[in-house]
Amino acid sequence: MDLDIRRNSVHSIIGPNGAGKTTMFHALTGRVMPSHGQILLNGTDITNLRDDERVRQGIARSFQVTSLFPTLSVSENLRLAAQGKTPWQALAPWRMAEANRPAMATAAEVMERMNLTAVHNRPAGELSHGQQRRLEVGMAMAAKPSVILMDEPTSGMGVEDIEEMKRLIRDLGRDHTVLFIEHNMGIVMNISDTITVMRLGRKLTEGPPAAVRENPDVQSAYLGSMITGDIA
Repeated sequence: MDLDIRRNSVHSIIGPNGAGKTTMFHALTGRVMPSHGQILLNGTDITNLRDDERVRQGIARSFQVTSLFPTLSVSENLRLAAQGKTPWQALAPWRMAEANRPAMATAAEVMERMNLTAVHNRPAGELSHGQQRRLEVGMAMAAKPSVILMDEPTSGMGVEDIEEMKRLIRDLGRDHTVLFIEHNMGIVMNISDTITVMRLGRKLTEGPPAAVRENPDVQSAYLGSMITGDIA
């Protein structure tokens, strides 16, 4: 799998179940180690770094199954995520959490961008599904990464929440590199700068949405009639 992600772009990965999309994400984030090959982040070889070391190098990820601290408030979830960039600060238990002003400022900034300020004191477990998905993306952003990986960010969302997430991903592409897996072809074709199509662990084709949409190999292997209609 040879992949080149352009800086400050929205790059989607699509393919049928079992194509290897999530496994590739695991390799990029350090959850599994590749048997061979090389992973470069901004020119730096991160192939052998642990997953927590890759976070400090600038990689963040949201998961297909929402992973939050359900009993903690929205602001506390974001503060902890921001503090993860400098985890040694947690070794000073005599300091109040609020004393970490940079982390608190980051949490407030991310809440505003995620449209979560109105629910900042609500436990994460009480949020709607769409709000929880936005909070998880916000937690990834709180580490101030250069690259954000998102695994099916619209999974289980209603129509209104999907539109909000589409707007959010577009916005993230202005100052982050966004790599995301998605099965909703309307979203993929609408917001992607580049699409990579995978099949059986390999890259089938890659290019801008219009080129991928018209590629006969893609149509026969995966999309078929799904892309013959108009995409809103």
